[in-house]
Amino acid sequence: MSAANLNHSRHLAIDELDRKIVGLAAYINAATYDLLVLIREFDERAGWLKWGLASCAEWLHWRCDLSMSAAREKVRVAHALKTLPDIAAAFAGGRLSYTKVRALTRVTRADNEADLLSFAIKTTAAHVDERCRELRCGTATSVADANRAHASRSLRVFRDPSRGTMTITVELPFETGALVEKALDRARDTAAAEAPELMDESWSARQADALISMAKAYLSGRSASSGSAENYQVMVHVDQSALANGQGRASLPIESVKRLCCDGELVAVVEDEQGEPLSIGRKSRAVPTAIRRALKARDRGCVFPGCGNTRFVDAHHVEHWSAGGETSLDNLVLLCSRHHRLVHEGGFRIERDYQNRWFFKRPDGRAVPSCGYRPEDTIDDDTGHDIGSLSATLNNPSAEGLAGAGRTAANA
Repeated sequence: MSAANLNHSRHLAIDELDRKIVGLAAYINAATYDLLVLIREFDERAGWLKWGLASCAEWLHWRCDLSMSAAREKVRVAHALKTLPDIAAAFAGGRLSYTKVRALTRVTRADNEADLLSFAIKTTAAHVDERCRELRCGTATSVADANRAHASRSLRVFRDPSRGTMTITVELPFETGALVEKALDRARDTAAAEAPELMDESWSARQADALISMAKAYLSGRSASSGSAENYQVMVHVDQSALANGQGRASLPIESVKRLCCDGELVAVVEDEQGEPLSIGRKSRAVPTAIRRALKARDRGCVFPGCGNTRFVDAHHVEHWSAGGETSLDNLVLLCSRHHRLVHEGGFRIERDYQNRWFFKRPDGRAVPSCGYRPEDTIDDDTGHDIGSLSATLNNPSAEGLAGAGRTAANA
């Protein structure tokens, strides 16, 4: 983009900048698909042998300045797309990001492609990655992943005498790492309750102090804290079908879930076909423990689009209890502190759509998209042109070439 055009873009309305950025991002997705098609053909024809290399990933690492891990993923995804026509078409049209496609190609088969594609288009990349990880964990083959994670556990200590510091790096399987995280939370919160002035310290400093507190407690033979265990439960999500026959979703490898269930407290949450926990329906200002558990199981964190906060989240009454709103799952959502304030004091609203699902509106009444890439966001309201004309609007020097690549991808 030229200096003149860049200066002009500084005077565009925020919504216009938003539209142009989203449109160009979708356009880059289409070009990325075209790149993967070329990589697949290059690998199938063993083009890397001409350069005396051992694999296509090695060639990409050298020729295109990719890390080896990124190069291997590019090659894997390129070949996987050959047998996933619907996902390939959506990717070629800019409707899916590479991040989503990379996750989808790990678990998608002919019998679940349509369902996973429909889910991916309507939600965020983070949710797609989580769903795909759960599907992978919900199969018996995930035991290899669990064994690999267990075998790679490690703790390293690096001493730096010149700075007078010690760096401790630890790698753990997910479920044991979550256990350590909860222990740190308890030690940190207990210390803050005993000495409120510690709240002025940074988060990372308080976490370090919590680790020291745990070490001292262990060496002295006493518990690091006496807080309520209810606040430090590690919640594992798993379909009953995954436990029964290895065909379902799980937030950990299914064998790891079974191991944890052998000697752990089980909280059963009954859900409908859409994964929504059934409402208890009790009317109260304070959210009862049972409803709060189900709310955390359903939302898992702040539900505001694009927010990934899982800490310091509040149970928000969509229809406030003072106006007759019930304290039930049907009237509650989790919001982080920032977005909770936006909904109450910032003019944002929560309403239901025609499918009776919650969605957010900005103060000007415009709906907040549930995820980043939508076909309608790439259409120019004035001309009706799609992302191809958008590139020309941006005066990108390489727009003509990219437009050709996008058309090639869409027709591949």
